[in-house]
Amino acid sequence: MPKVLVTDHTFDPLDIEQRILEPIGAVLEAHQCKTVEQLLPLVADADAVLTQFSPLSAQVIAAMKKTRVIVRYGIGVDNVDLEAAKERGIPVCNVPDYCIDEVADHTLAFLLACTRQVVSNCVGVRDGKWSLAVPLSEMKALRNTTVGVVGFGRIGQAVVRRLQPFGASIRVFDPFVDSKAIESAGAAAMPLDELLHTSDVITLHCPSTAQTRRIVNAERLASMKRGSILVNLARGDLVDTPALVAALQSGRLAGAALDVCDPEPIPPGHPLLRMPNVILAPHVASTSARAVRTLRETAAELVAKRLRGEALINVVNGVTT
Repeated sequence: MPKVLVTDHTFDPLDIEQRILEPIGAVLEAHQCKTVEQLLPLVADADAVLTQFSPLSAQVIAAMKKTRVIVRYGIGVDNVDLEAAKERGIPVCNVPDYCIDEVADHTLAFLLACTRQVVSNCVGVRDGKWSLAVPLSEMKALRNTTVGVVGFGRIGQAVVRRLQPFGASIRVFDPFVDSKAIESAGAAAMPLDELLHTSDVITLHCPSTAQTRRIVNAERLASMKRGSILVNLARGDLVDTPALVAALQSGRLAGAALDVCDPEPIPPGHPLLRMPNVILAPHVASTSARAVRTLRETAAELVAKRLRGEALINVVNGVTT
């Protein structure tokens, strides 16, 4: 009976996974592993691994004696050493399209909350102040706003489509997408530094890779338009958090809206938790009942395909056999 190891999960019970995997004779073994040390003894005899946030490092993958597939609950695979898995011939799969609408909607919610100062005015009313809670200059319309979108994958494209009816000027940076494709979507393609320098709002929608980690660092924050807003619903490590805090404190940035952060969760007492010009969410932009169900069903079906010897989809590390 093949063992399917669930390294960690934020949903209970695992009834969806059991419904899909038990009919093919698989045994589901679920844990909440946070460290390499916890994972090492568990992965040794796993025929398949379902993972959410656990660190599947090269050391962990080297300990896998019979694993035939690793499936990530989600789009990003930055917690998995893809090259180590490739060297071992283990395909790594993700679920790339389960939450496009949710994240794009959440991005628009953040953009509107920041430009229309939704949170500040709500807090002001609750504090007994029936008046504008911020300077008039901080109340903006998207029609008069330039939005820079970093990353033009599925989510970046969905954000651009949502922005267009608002009349915003849209600029996009993505070195892997032809500029004509960006322009045909109604946006202007431009280099990253120019986008950062000229946008009123910057929203990040790129994966976490060696090339993109700390893509928004102290130097780039200093080059951003004074009074601009940073929105991040992608990965926390795209942004240098101490540099972000300094930019917010100095007034270089007027605000930020973050569904993700580095580190996560944000530690108690962290400056971001006390800043009235920062909107925070606990990495939940991808969630809805439909999205989570689709995520779990797709992940379990990918494992089932591999265990049945069927061809896989959504392989991200180039292992096709």
